[in-house]
Amino acid sequence: MSEENTNGAVAPADAVTGPAFTVEKIYVKDVSFESPNAPAVFNDAVQPELQLNLNQRVQRLGENAFEVVLAVTLTCKAGEKTAYVAEVQQAGVFGLVGLDPQSIDVLLGTQCPNILFPYVRSLVSELIQAGGFPPFFLQPINFEGLYAETLRQRQEQGETSLADSEPAGNA
Repeated sequence: MSEENTNGAVAPADAVTGPAFTVEKIYVKDVSFESPNAPAVFNDAVQPELQLNLNQRVQRLGENAFEVVLAVTLTCKAGEKTAYVAEVQQAGVFGLVGLDPQSIDVLLGTQCPNILFPYVRSLVSELIQAGGFPPFFLQPINFEGLYAETLRQRQEQGETSLADSEPAGNA
């Protein structure tokens, strides 16, 4: 990204000042798939039950860098037997410069997981299909609604914003 100045010259992207939100890196932090009752579970004619667990962690890496991890665990049971468990932790490093703490908190709680979610959905689907089961597609998630609920809970408990966490690691 670059900006043209008044004399027509193009300034490099790093010369741009003002608020900025950048995606620095997207990566798989952890992935696991188990099918403890295969191959017997493939013959069960029981209606499967799915349980989805979703959570998000934010870690400050530096003054303007944050790691956001979107974790999904999908457990499928066929009667009393576990058909499969798929766990994915999709992470990203995001740069947030020149923003007030409230704006940073909103971006970390809504925009970052929205960016990570398609990667999670794809990886979960691939794992399940590779495990010999019919494809499963995670339905869209309203991260704005989840963030609003989380914000309400944090305010009730007197907790600080996501952006107030202490730096970790060497970044």
